[in-house]
Amino acid sequence: MPFFKASGFPTFAMLLALAGNIAAAEVVTVVSPQNPTTTLSRREVSNIFLGKINRFPNGQPAVPIDQPEDSQQRKDFYRDVSNKQPADIKAYWSRMIFTGRGQPPMVVEGDEQVKKSLAGRPDGIGYIDRAAVDDTVKVLAVQ
Repeated sequence: MPFFKASGFPTFAMLLALAGNIAAAEVVTVVSPQNPTTTLSRREVSNIFLGKINRFPNGQPAVPIDQPEDSQQRKDFYRDVSNKQPADIKAYWSRMIFTGRGQPPMVVEGDEQVKKSLAGRPDGIGYIDRAAVDDTVKVLAVQ
């Protein structure tokens, strides 16, 4: 019982509640509503963002739009689609650049910038927090 009476308990409880909200955030893969693609496999999404493929299954070009290295969306996205940690992704792109085999995706600052980058761009693909989804983007079913 002494712990519950301690002055730090309310702060601890608030931090736990906040952590629960952060963990509940869901990152979704999005494209322009003009893009006819509706479904991609995790492997296809991963391969687009890792520069292994540069087209959607219908043959249309696919241009990935990434978020900053330190963003939670990026950490969650790469963990979900390619089972990789930020350090793995950084090392991968370092190798690709060094060997001349590729360049990393364009990086924009946050969900709103991803949505602006996808506007009127049917070849773009990005990821945002589900809470940021609106009619300017279309959520892909990723299986």
